[in-house]
Amino acid sequence: MITDLSFYVAAVPAVVLMGLSKGGFSGLGLLSLPLMALVVSPVQSAAIMLPILIIQDVVTVWAYRRYWDRRNLAILIPSSIVGIVSGYLLAARVSDAAVTLAVGVISIAFAVRRLIVERRAMPPDPTKADVPHGLFWGTVIGFTSMVAHAGGPPFQIYVMPQRLPRDIFVGTGAICFALINWIKVPPYLALGQFTHENLTTAAALFPVAVVSTWLGVLLVRRTSGERFYTLVYLLLVLVGAKLIVDGIRTFL
Repeated sequence: MITDLSFYVAAVPAVVLMGLSKGGFSGLGLLSLPLMALVVSPVQSAAIMLPILIIQDVVTVWAYRRYWDRRNLAILIPSSIVGIVSGYLLAARVSDAAVTLAVGVISIAFAVRRLIVERRAMPPDPTKADVPHGLFWGTVIGFTSMVAHAGGPPFQIYVMPQRLPRDIFVGTGAICFALINWIKVPPYLALGQFTHENLTTAAALFPVAVVSTWLGVLLVRRTSGERFYTLVYLLLVLVGAKLIVDGIRTFL
C-alpha cells in the first residue's frame, strides 16, 4: 500500500469528487484522475481508481436500483462493448489528445446549445431513445471511456435531451458505467496493473468512496429535476473546457 501522505492529500479529494459524480453530479469525476496523476503516474492512478469505481458503482446501482431505462441500456451496452474493444485494439494508433479535444469541443457546443434552447418560452419536446443515434453514441461512450476515460460526456449528450426523470437518468447512467467498468477489468489484468500495492491502496480508500457516493445520492435527491438538469449542463460545459485544455496541453 502507498504510505506517502502527499498521495492521500490528492487521492482523497479525487475519490470524493468521483463519489459525487457517481451519486449523480455527472462530470465531476473527470477531475479525479488528473488530481491523482499529480502524485502517481496516470496509468497507476487509473489502476487504483478502477476498483474504487466498482465499489462506488455498487452503492449507486443499489440506490437507484428501481430507477433505470431498459430501452436505453439495451441500446447503449452492446454498442459500448464495441467501442471498448475498438479502443483497446486501436489504443496505440489513436491520439489521446485528439480524442480528448474532440470530446471537449462537442460537449461545450452541446451543453451551451441546450442551455440556450431550453430557456426559450417553448422548449423542444423530449427526444426518444432511438436505435441509430444510440448505437453511435454508445460506441463513442465505450471508445472514449477506454481511450481517454471520458465516457460521461457522450452519455449525457445522448440521454439528456430525452429529459428522463432525474432518478431514471442517474440510475441508467449508474448501471451503464457499472457494466463498462467491469468490462475494463480484463484489459487491466492483461496489462498487469492490479498489483498488490495498487489494490491495497484502493482498499484503503474504499470508506471515502462509499461515504462520498452516498453524499452525492443524497444531494441529488434534494435537488429539483429542473435545477438538476441545469446544473449538469453547466458541469458539462466546465468538463468540456477542461478536456479542451488537457487536449491542447498534450499536443503542445
